[in-house]
Amino acid sequence: MKISTQIAAVSTAIAAGYVWSICAPTDDGMNFDVPMQGPLFGATAQPTAGANVSADSFDVDGHTVSIDADTVASRMQAANAQATYAATIDVPEVLTPAQVQQARAKMSGPLAQLAAAGGDAPVSVVVSYEEHPELFDDAKVAQLGGIVTHAYRTLDMRTVSLPADVIDNLAIDTNIDHLALDETVSVASVASRGAAKVPHSSSANSAFSGAGVNVAVIDTGVSLHTDLDAQVLQYDFVGGNYPEPEIDDGEIDDFNDTGRADVYGHGTHVAGIIAGHGSNSGDVFRGVAEGAGLLSLRVLDGTGQGGVSDTLAAIDWLLTYGQHFDIKVVNMSLGKGVTESIDSDPLVAGVEALWDAGMVVVAAAGNLGNDGHFTIKSPGIARKIITVGSLTDQGTGYDYSDDFISSFSSRGPTLIDHVLKPDLVAPGNRVVAPIPNGAQLLADLPDRVVACTVAGCDDDYLSLSGTSMAAPMVAAAAALMLQKDPSLTPATVKARLMLSARKLDVDPTEGGAGLLDINAAMNESVVVAGEALSPLMEHVPGQNGVLVEDTANLWGGTAFASGYLWSDGYLWSDGYLWSDGYLWSDGYLWSDGYLWSDGYLWSDGYLWSDAVGNGDPLYERTGASSLILNDD
Repeated sequence: MKISTQIAAVSTAIAAGYVWSICAPTDDGMNFDVPMQGPLFGATAQPTAGANVSADSFDVDGHTVSIDADTVASRMQAANAQATYAATIDVPEVLTPAQVQQARAKMSGPLAQLAAAGGDAPVSVVVSYEEHPELFDDAKVAQLGGIVTHAYRTLDMRTVSLPADVIDNLAIDTNIDHLALDETVSVASVASRGAAKVPHSSSANSAFSGAGVNVAVIDTGVSLHTDLDAQVLQYDFVGGNYPEPEIDDGEIDDFNDTGRADVYGHGTHVAGIIAGHGSNSGDVFRGVAEGAGLLSLRVLDGTGQGGVSDTLAAIDWLLTYGQHFDIKVVNMSLGKGVTESIDSDPLVAGVEALWDAGMVVVAAAGNLGNDGHFTIKSPGIARKIITVGSLTDQGTGYDYSDDFISSFSSRGPTLIDHVLKPDLVAPGNRVVAPIPNGAQLLADLPDRVVACTVAGCDDDYLSLSGTSMAAPMVAAAAALMLQKDPSLTPATVKARLMLSARKLDVDPTEGGAGLLDINAAMNESVVVAGEALSPLMEHVPGQNGVLVEDTANLWGGTAFASGYLWSDGYLWSDGYLWSDGYLWSDGYLWSDGYLWSDGYLWSDGYLWSDAVGNGDPLYERTGASSLILNDD
């Protein structure tokens, strides 16, 4: 560091009100510490009379001080930390019952339980702040014996680790809005092209390949594979990493990627569904948008799991650097159990921030459908983003007569908030896509390996099932739509996908607005001026049905009426009863004896059972367990 830079750093510290500390020589050549503690407002730190501002000495309280170039930066950093620690505004050691109640009201259910249990075991907590956290906020964590493990650049959040018995003490801070447990996020573990109506050669839309549209894949990584572009960049966030590209004059000077790796294999499979070239199969197993660009953000480890904090780091990174990579679509074939409302869920806040920044976010619904309704995973519970369930097409492509909603596909409405999800479904049954050599999934599911077919090939494919496989089909469809019309907003992309979906004679909480129809979506022309929020549902006790928000009012146009979005004028036709802007199902679809029965799904013993936890029955690290489902 140059002397002028050091003095500028000192000046910045003074302006910011932070203390600084330097090592100064005495007349006899010995070093001593200038004793300065606390903020520097009012302290004297002026250049020596007649000296240039870039000189290496200045006067402090009568002492002529010279800067030690080797130690000044580290000494300033340590002193600043001490100052912010000392300046921490009251963090009481003992709380009143009223303060404890106030603190617990800010917490998610699982975190409140840990806080009540207490103890000195460290707990990883995602903290959401009213205003972006600064050094003083970090110092409060330190004063309580904790550490900041993730400091986000754009999100108004921190992930911290601190003892369970002081979580309440941190929560009463007036700048803190909400605290949630840093939970585990996990993956939801070519006939489908026909089922999804990928534009055929006879369609004018076949000219579009997603070229020029970049898709971020937040997953287990994207390994090298012959079917995938060798130029794909990957950034690794597992374990608290936060790689930073070098920016010079608003442009990326050095990408500083962390290298391609996918120990598990899931992310590579997902990437192949989006943009695989099909090189190793004679184009048989190619992606839906093979011309789209890919950016891999690795947040899940070699077992397909990771923390919410690492996923938030990747989201924050996209908000900070995404414009430099021109990211238009984000695929998230991952999820966690629902433990709190969409109003406080950190993952929901993160994905909706991406959406608001102009990125189409697509998330898997989850693979808990065999446990019934209310099983959509987070972040798929977010109202703005596109949540995708799975359809089993029986491998018959354009023959739709034998199609059905996959038994494993998570059902709505969402737990707690009762959002009508999924938004639509796509083929997710035994989808064949690239798998890297040596991936864990290859070892766990050897019977699902599909060998490459071209001469001299050595990169194989894997047949996998899950909403994880359905989501990237929709992400790829969004890429095709954006190549055809780059002006589309995320809300309009969502509306066109839902409106054009092939309507299914099923419960909308299972099949959403219908089956993905890419060709029809690319031909749609409707535009949403505001947001295309997924509607809320409400059960009225004593009434023979449920109310569903009227999407015509919600989305701003009669073209988006529920009768068109979900049933093409059949199931929720205009003949049904309308009341106060809501659509009434008239006891046909959601009668008291079916979905909202007091003794079936609405009882406390069922809603809060393991059915809404993190478990995923489709894949549990052993090949045998995935075979329990008759349609996986």
